[in-house]
Amino acid sequence: MYVIVILALIAGFLALRLYSVLGKRTGHEQQPAIRPADERPKVAAKGGVMQPRALGDGGVEPVRLADGMIAPEAENGVRALIAADRSFDVPQFVEGAKSAYKMVLEAFWRGDREELAWLCDADVLASFDEAIASREAQGHVLDNRFVRIEKAQIVEAGIEAGMAQVALRFEADIAAVTRDKDGNVVAGSLTDAIGTNDIWTFTRDIRSADPNWKLSETDEAA
Repeated sequence: MYVIVILALIAGFLALRLYSVLGKRTGHEQQPAIRPADERPKVAAKGGVMQPRALGDGGVEPVRLADGMIAPEAENGVRALIAADRSFDVPQFVEGAKSAYKMVLEAFWRGDREELAWLCDADVLASFDEAIASREAQGHVLDNRFVRIEKAQIVEAGIEAGMAQVALRFEADIAAVTRDKDGNVVAGSLTDAIGTNDIWTFTRDIRSADPNWKLSETDEAA
């Protein structure tokens, strides 16, 4: 599973931090303050899925999602998720997922097991931990750098028995270098970025007061 974050030899939400980057509260918590209209996310008016947005008077205003934010095959799943959790904000989630993608990979690169434990579920954490232990045994250190995330798109979404699931395809450029214990480069280059194509799945129990999403699966995109 961790193979998607291995570039060359080995190169490829924290509770409150994931709350801030991956999503809002659930319907089981206190209602958030309504933002003024000029502070709400502005999205394209053509195409895409209609998403409800809360109004100050308690009504719901439909908002169209920007083109390219959701793959066509994921639209029905997004509708189902929004119907189950009206506070789910797609533009905010996609932007937050990009931040979480970077947070998880950087924690993995520096071998930060504590941060990964907050960001990932048990299965994903076990895979990352195994990879970290393997490179530590070899005396290797990753010196990877994010160049850019070219694309983040929801490719699958849905809800079952109160569990929300959102899978996103990430296309990113990463400069990847593996160094030995003396700092010598054993693989990769910081001057040549490597393209990655990953699909990461985040899950959350919307019945719980816990607002956090966790990384539950990683895979290499076809």
